[in-house]
Amino acid sequence: MAAAKTARKSGPRRAERKIRAHGEESRERILDAATQIAGERGYDGTSVALVSERSGLPASSIYWHFESKDQLIAAVIERSFHRWLERMHAWVPPREGESQEELFEAAIRRTAAALTEAPDFLRLGLMLALERRPQEATARRMFLQVRERAYKGMVASYEAFFAGALDAADVRALATLTMAAADGLFIAQEVDPAGVDLDDAFQLLAEALLGAAKALSARRDRSRR
Repeated sequence: MAAAKTARKSGPRRAERKIRAHGEESRERILDAATQIAGERGYDGTSVALVSERSGLPASSIYWHFESKDQLIAAVIERSFHRWLERMHAWVPPREGESQEELFEAAIRRTAAALTEAPDFLRLGLMLALERRPQEATARRMFLQVRERAYKGMVASYEAFFAGALDAADVRALATLTMAAADGLFIAQEVDPAGVDLDDAFQLLAEALLGAAKALSARRDRSRR
């Protein structure tokens, strides 16, 4: 009797898990299709009809997961950002005898590699950020939110790395410079893929940032005298 009751209870749970897994699979297919189309056509050129055709799922399924195209693109940006974070935070063991400067350069190069592998949030987000619409898109707000999160993470990392050498204002200035340069290099690579090597460019950026940090530290020391 007890076994029968257990079987009856576990049956609905298995069915629920199966429905949930199927729903998640459908959601991922929708996001994959939306990512491809948005990369090809941009925000305005993406439509639920095209996503339905590319994903092989009916429009009703898309609207079950997302209330609008705008929320769908926002989800594309959010998913791509989290994938970028995962690649950024992947632990890479330091080489024996590696200096602090070399560790910093390796971290900056890892940024370039992560952008190459998960560029969608930045590509779509920059396009939306530069637009001026009468009503701000949810997708644009999502990009600004994840960008702010990335900025705060960078500030925290720089505070730890340059502890004692830079004050809070200097750290924020260096983080702002890093993000601005990364944006520019990413756009340059999108415009001229064959002419811009992101790894080499970010290596130069790392060296420039270390030079900027030394200049900021020296300026602070002079102001104290």
